[in-house]
Amino acid sequence: MKEAKRVLFVSQEIYPYLDEQTPVRIANRKLPQVCQENGIETRTFMPKFGEINERRNQLHEVIRLSGINLIINETDHPLLLKVASIQSARIQIYFIDNDDYFNRRRGTSDAEGNEYDDNDERSIFFARGSLETVQKLRWTPNIVYCSGWMSALTPLYLKKAFSDTPFFGQSKVVVALDNNQFSTPYSIDFAKKLQVREIQEADLADIIGREMTYVDIMKMAIDYADAVVETTQDVHPELVAYAQSKGLPYMTYNEEHKAYVDFFDKLMTANTADDAE
Repeated sequence: MKEAKRVLFVSQEIYPYLDEQTPVRIANRKLPQVCQENGIETRTFMPKFGEINERRNQLHEVIRLSGINLIINETDHPLLLKVASIQSARIQIYFIDNDDYFNRRRGTSDAEGNEYDDNDERSIFFARGSLETVQKLRWTPNIVYCSGWMSALTPLYLKKAFSDTPFFGQSKVVVALDNNQFSTPYSIDFAKKLQVREIQEADLADIIGREMTYVDIMKMAIDYADAVVETTQDVHPELVAYAQSKGLPYMTYNEEHKAYVDFFDKLMTANTADDAE
């Protein structure tokens, strides 16, 4: 029997849950659908930002997957997992929620456009919460696709915090670069907040005591990536140069969503070939 191919989408923003139809939001809506139309199973995660209308979008809590406590900056934060369906595409979206980080709060900035001071902790919670939930689902992906800077810590946690388990052992990480950046650097205690039992000071030596800019965060994502793609035009040129200097499989922006699915398929095929050797 042919083994299923699986792609996990960890996406900062998805249309129609966030109203404006930006290229990234449309891509994050379309890519899971095109994957499934081509025989690839998917799971999709995004933060449950406060402006997402639960009643209109028919979100409901998944009790059996909620209740995980994540410790960030020495404080317990319970994870709530909610789900909704896009019927026309036959895909489900899982929402990572928490009263402190997401409930009654807009996306990454307030109504006046001021970025939230704890966006670093919100990113940590989203990345860790998504991976913990997927493991609880017992659904092992071939590819973990990370879209948006709020997903950029996913590669680090997958490759380090889950390194002692075979669950993600064969999963390849694809980091998506776009033109959506944050302006306010993460604080100098960011490295301390990142630490869990499996990630210690020695793993974070290069960033301890530093403020972290958007470019710094995305470079760290690339450091733990297996491939990089562009999902908009006007990607930061320093990140393009950095990714290409790593010699990773790289895909420039393409308007056709199927092109990205073909890219995923090549990565999965290469993974299967490596296993066979």
